[in-house]
Amino acid sequence: MKQDTTLAERLQRALVHKVDGRYSEAVAELRAFLQVYPDDAEAHHQLGLVLGFTGDFDPSLSELHKAVELAPDNTLIRNDLALTYTMLGMYDEAKDQFARVLAKDRENQTALRNLTYFE
Repeated sequence: MKQDTTLAERLQRALVHKVDGRYSEAVAELRAFLQVYPDDAEAHHQLGLVLGFTGDFDPSLSELHKAVELAPDNTLIRNDLALTYTMLGMYDEAKDQFARVLAKDRENQTALRNLTYFE
């Protein structure tokens, strides 16, 4: 149980580092967490976001893809993947991900709002 508490604290520290803009610390915490829980979709999601914030786009996309693979019904993760595609000019991929979000949640405001940019 002590180990799980430590890991939960590590994940929480990573999120605090991310919010505070201390991206290298966030990456280190997330990678350490993923060493123990390699199939944690939210950790991959957060790592993908942080890597994107630092301009490390290939690993960012890889992490976001892994998160989607682990949690295919998570619309927040798919929206973040789509937004990353949009930022990188990968519009067909972005539209596909937003459409997948809407297939799960027809009222998803993030996907609806962003798809209007492609019309």
